[in-house]
Amino acid sequence: MANEIIFYENLNGECSVESFLDQLPVKHRAKAIRSIELLQTFGTSLTEPHVTKILGSRYKGLYELRIQFASDISRIIYFLFDGDKFILVHGFVKKTQKTPAKELEIARNQMLEFLGRKKDEDIS
Repeated sequence: MANEIIFYENLNGECSVESFLDQLPVKHRAKAIRSIELLQTFGTSLTEPHVTKILGSRYKGLYELRIQFASDISRIIYFLFDGDKFILVHGFVKKTQKTPAKELEIARNQMLEFLGRKKDEDIS
């Protein structure tokens, strides 16, 4: 059974990962979509070089899907929800060796917002 891939949408219905994918050159986008399909197929069994856990207690639960096309490197940050749902929260082109804290904070905030919304839905 395939895992579920969910593209995070903010409260305005905007999906930053979709927007990110739309901005990539065609072949890079195809590689990114293939990486998402690998995540959907293999789930938590998918390991390096495709996936790495983001280190640091502040970013607990976040992972990055690593995409490289030629010399271009991009990342899609996601987290696991409900055991088999992969929530893709943020995508960016990586220009430095270390993942910028700004990008991690965006992903973390979107994860927390998503989880907060789900908690509110469960209470209602």
